[in-house]
Amino acid sequence: MKRRNLYHWRMSEQIELRHLRYFLAVAETLHFSRAARRLGMAQPPLSQQIKRLEQLLGHALFERTTRGVKLTPAGQLLARRARSTMEKVGEDLAQVRRLGRGEEGTLTVGFSGSVMFTELPAAIQSFRRRYPKVELRLRELVTSAQIAALLNGQIDLAFLRDGDPTEGIRITTLLKEKYVAVLPEAHSLARRRTLSIKALAGEPFVMFARRMGPLAYDRTIACCERGGFSPNIVQDAPQWLTLVRLVAAGLGVSLAPACVARVAMPGAVYREVKTACRTSIDLGVKVGAEGVLAKNFIEIANRHLAD
Repeated sequence: MKRRNLYHWRMSEQIELRHLRYFLAVAETLHFSRAARRLGMAQPPLSQQIKRLEQLLGHALFERTTRGVKLTPAGQLLARRARSTMEKVGEDLAQVRRLGRGEEGTLTVGFSGSVMFTELPAAIQSFRRRYPKVELRLRELVTSAQIAALLNGQIDLAFLRDGDPTEGIRITTLLKEKYVAVLPEAHSLARRRTLSIKALAGEPFVMFARRMGPLAYDRTIACCERGGFSPNIVQDAPQWLTLVRLVAAGLGVSLAPACVARVAMPGAVYREVKTACRTSIDLGVKVGAEGVLAKNFIEIANRHLAD
């Protein structure tokens, strides 16, 4: 019991921020009654707290007269330092609140190249307008690389093309897209407005390598197989822009997410494909690592992609 009492006695001997707040109110008004009204407290407790502060410091802070009070040299110094201290504390607390609300900090977002042909750029713009003090870092990575980056903490969010189920990663589908056929402009099938998957049987295909996105690759192959054939892949490409360029150059045809049709490329055309097959844009987050910054971005991205 004695140790506990001693502990509480020592805590009571410490100068607290409230002491500085009380002191500054008196220092700025040079009047105990006016300072008490500003603080919303009675004058006697305020006077007691100022006296206690002077006892803790070992020096008088005010010269008391019948007309009021004035600062001693020690009080003048404390007033200058206390204002700086209170301003710094206020700034620090404000920053803590901003961080807590996700209004400051750093957020690293990974994305597959084709996702940038959707409404994700509009979501990025909206996020930057709403949270201008957040440092938003964007990294274009293929789906497999995004999964690895999530697991090792290099990125906070991943916008994946056909995200593979992975232990430790929560994957949520944001959008399902149709496929379009990518054809050379001079190809005989380019004269049609819509195609069946079967119409592409026997054509040379340009595809991305499976290692870049296993599920996206497998879904494209499965779509062809539902049409009754396995695609004859003659060339792979590292990204969609390159793939469309290769098709425009006459190397073959391809199947792509519908959003890729936004890429205008001389020599290449896009045609609707009649199929129930779909490709997806998925959100990947490491389990247990979704902070308020990520949640804020996800909320905005969901709204834009849903539209």
